[in-house]
Amino acid sequence: MPVNFPPIILASKSPRRQELLTLMGLNFKVELKDVDESYPDGLSPAEIAVYISEQKAKAFSGDGEIVITADTIVALNGEILGKPTDRTHAQEMLKKLSSSRHEVFTGVTIVRGNQSHSFYDRTEVYCKAVTAEEIDFYIDNYKPFDKAGSYGVQDWWGIVVVKRIEGSYTNVMGLPTEKLYNELLKFI
Repeated sequence: MPVNFPPIILASKSPRRQELLTLMGLNFKVELKDVDESYPDGLSPAEIAVYISEQKAKAFSGDGEIVITADTIVALNGEILGKPTDRTHAQEMLKKLSSSRHEVFTGVTIVRGNQSHSFYDRTEVYCKAVTAEEIDFYIDNYKPFDKAGSYGVQDWWGIVVVKRIEGSYTNVMGLPTEKLYNELLKFI
């Protein structure tokens, strides 16, 4: 690693975020806190993602460690598609994403002591048309119940259904790594 970062806490149970930090060559530990992820009415998708990441960060008070929190929002024509509550909800969301262009926003907050900075990234994702059978296959085999928008760009949906993206691929996975790395450099 060309930079020696102080200890890092990733406040996320997302295996994808953990994998991305590992691929970035960062040493970190995962620490979780229960946080209310509701948000005020009237916020844009980008503002929602940043607001929730900031709420997650407020739950931590570190001693020199860098704390990274994040929240990913999928938005389709202004509608927020969060994590599905059940199979039927996942089917409904994936049907909406069929033949669509939607946006993925990830808000990130970095905290170290009394220093804090939040930012977001936005990626456009274009999906081909999918059948009800393909949606059921995806849900049965990939269990996307922990993912915003009910899909993972790194699995079957991303490989078979996503036609193209404009912006950061890792942002769609849940963490815009290039932006994160540049922001982390400001905290050492």
